[in-house]
Amino acid sequence: MTMATKKDILKTHLKEWLKAKGNRKKRAEIASNICFVTDMHKKSVSRAFRREQLRDSAVANKSGRPVIFGPDVTAALKDVCEAANYPCGEILFPIIAEYVEIMKRDKQWNHSESATAQLLVAKEHTIRRRVSSLRKKYHFGKGLSSTKPSHLKSIIPIFKGPWNDLPPGHGQIDTVAHCDNSLAGDFVYSLNYIDSATYWNVTVAQWNKGQMNTLESMKTIKNRLPFPWLMAHPDSGGEFINWVAKEWFETNKIEYTRSEPNRKNDNMYVEERNGHVVRKYLGYVRLDNQDLVPVINEMLILLNLYLNHFMPVRRTLTKERIGAKYRRTYEKLAMTPYQRVFNHQMISNEIKDKLKKEHEALNPLTLKRQIDILILKIIKLKNSNQEIGDSERFG
Repeated sequence: MTMATKKDILKTHLKEWLKAKGNRKKRAEIASNICFVTDMHKKSVSRAFRREQLRDSAVANKSGRPVIFGPDVTAALKDVCEAANYPCGEILFPIIAEYVEIMKRDKQWNHSESATAQLLVAKEHTIRRRVSSLRKKYHFGKGLSSTKPSHLKSIIPIFKGPWNDLPPGHGQIDTVAHCDNSLAGDFVYSLNYIDSATYWNVTVAQWNKGQMNTLESMKTIKNRLPFPWLMAHPDSGGEFINWVAKEWFETNKIEYTRSEPNRKNDNMYVEERNGHVVRKYLGYVRLDNQDLVPVINEMLILLNLYLNHFMPVRRTLTKERIGAKYRRTYEKLAMTPYQRVFNHQMISNEIKDKLKKEHEALNPLTLKRQIDILILKIIKLKNSNQEIGDSERFG
């Protein structure tokens, strides 16, 4: 029941209500009917009729604050949100202008000049309020951990930081299990790399987490990083703590450290990004078809471009414990990994020029649509394989 419909119903029954003045039984009957139709509380009916009686039909209703950013601005913001995959308002705010410029360039922007101008001058708190209502449909749960202690963990030194002053190339790695609620059997894993200085992200899908498959994924990460890989920092999982991995890192002159067991905060960069990068796009479903791996990797290549070039990240500056809670302060302005690489003094101009050419050829909305198409392809392939398996099992 909309507000306009309620007003129409009250206006229709106003004369009957006024005629029943002094007749409590009649007014109670009218109020019951109004409550049944509009879901209003009985105590609200008399006040609503009073407001309707005092309202001058010749004067437009101007109650409430004046609307500055109307539905046309919200529609424009929704398109930017969709292209950015609905991040929070603090993350979306600094990239709105760039998204609008790129979508205009590629003739994907279908909003008026006035709506565009209003969107570009909107303050952060306005964007934050509008975006919050668009993100309500996204809910994320928690998955199972497949990390187990290894007898070889003593060969890898523990590193607990500090991380803030390390140059680009010092990153954390972790595997994410796509197993639903069971770790039995083989299924797809995602190996995720996050650079501590720039938040640059490389993600690779692999079949199970055997040593050789994990090694191939780490080779892919090394080749896709725009700068040299200087340090790898995993947890204590057996896919990392083994002689095969140790030998490869030593051969490639990559420092090899690990986090302390049962201390996820030692691997905080990659742990916090597992949800934003892997779970947000692949969810928690079980992916136990080996044919899915190349399709997922095709999607992840586009996803890494999308996140590294167009999705800002806010770095935590301070973290203070007050009683049972933590008070965190963040960077005032979020930046994309691409911007962090471009602003970092320890990255060569050659690397920056190469990334700039790549950035200028990309479009966030086009990337998002390509990612969505591949996610649908993954879902269809998963479902078709499941139907075949069920028919063989019960047929």
